[in-house]
Amino acid sequence: MLDFTSALYLDLRHASWELQPWAQFTTGRPAALASPPGAHTVAQRLASLQGCASATLAPSTLHIFWDLFAMLCRGRGAIYMDAGIYPMARWGIERAAARGVLVQTFAHHNAQALRRRVQQDAHRRAPPVVVADGFCPGCGGLAPIAAYLEGVRACDGRLILDDTQALGILGHAPRPDAPYGKGGGGSLRWSEVGGPDVVLVSSLAKGFGVPVAVLAGSDAMVRRFEAESETRVHSSPPSIAVIRAAEHALAVNHEQGDTLRQRLATLVRRLRLRLAEAGFSATGGMFPVQTLAPLPKPDAMTLHQRLLRLGVRTVLHHGRNGHDPRLSLLITARHCPGDIDRAVEALTYAAGIYSPWPQRWR
Repeated sequence: MLDFTSALYLDLRHASWELQPWAQFTTGRPAALASPPGAHTVAQRLASLQGCASATLAPSTLHIFWDLFAMLCRGRGAIYMDAGIYPMARWGIERAAARGVLVQTFAHHNAQALRRRVQQDAHRRAPPVVVADGFCPGCGGLAPIAAYLEGVRACDGRLILDDTQALGILGHAPRPDAPYGKGGGGSLRWSEVGGPDVVLVSSLAKGFGVPVAVLAGSDAMVRRFEAESETRVHSSPPSIAVIRAAEHALAVNHEQGDTLRQRLATLVRRLRLRLAEAGFSATGGMFPVQTLAPLPKPDAMTLHQRLLRLGVRTVLHHGRNGHDPRLSLLITARHCPGDIDRAVEALTYAAGIYSPWPQRWR
């Protein structure tokens, strides 16, 4: 079975024998009392990688978003969310809305729409909290971070970015022979912007293959979050085993990350070329999530089922409007050129473009 459903883009797997040993899985103490061993060091390395002053770890981005918006908008403030944000941030915003915080939605990646929304609410004298994904795999585009920041700073607000997709993939100094840039520090490094009014919330579960999250920002913001977070009191912190895996991910990224990203870019280029040659088109640009444009027929559900029968596993999901089924292929550094070619052959056969089935697949 060819698998194109894994978001382990760099194929970091963290086998137990690759990690530093640990004497116990957890200390049994909430993070509000004491951080697990190694957590602070990993957090600071992530802050440096992402271009921020400080950082702190959490079990998931949901834990962070659950606390963050209520904390930032306590007593006053308003949230302006990009229409395309990932559900984790949206769920945290819904909690803040339930507490009476004003929430407005603006068009996806539209900085002018954001400015209009903020200006309409200027009479409230509430500092805006703008929320967006650093990178959107659905449309294959980076958020206009500099433009968002311009609107935020005019009103003394903050920009919150879910940088889960970009962390480990995008970095500084992109160029044609290194389309993802260097370092894997995420969307701030790519955009060459930053400041104390930017907060990054990222999971390491995709690019770095570790189920742990990080909040990165200014020293003051991180200290405030650690002091006021309710989940740090009432939830378990990241396990010591997970922290060891994060240490390993950062070490591999430092030593081999750019090589892995180059391999990944080569595979994505090959897929896009093969798709175009076969008459398909896909969104996603050079990002390793490639979503096929809808076909007249068969529909995405039928195509997905036919591919499964042919031994190719893809991701079936809904578009941003929540209705139109779409089919995506997720590329990782574990794939090889032959996997790409075979997947496109299967896709053309499943779509009724090739007939008969290629001899070498029978």
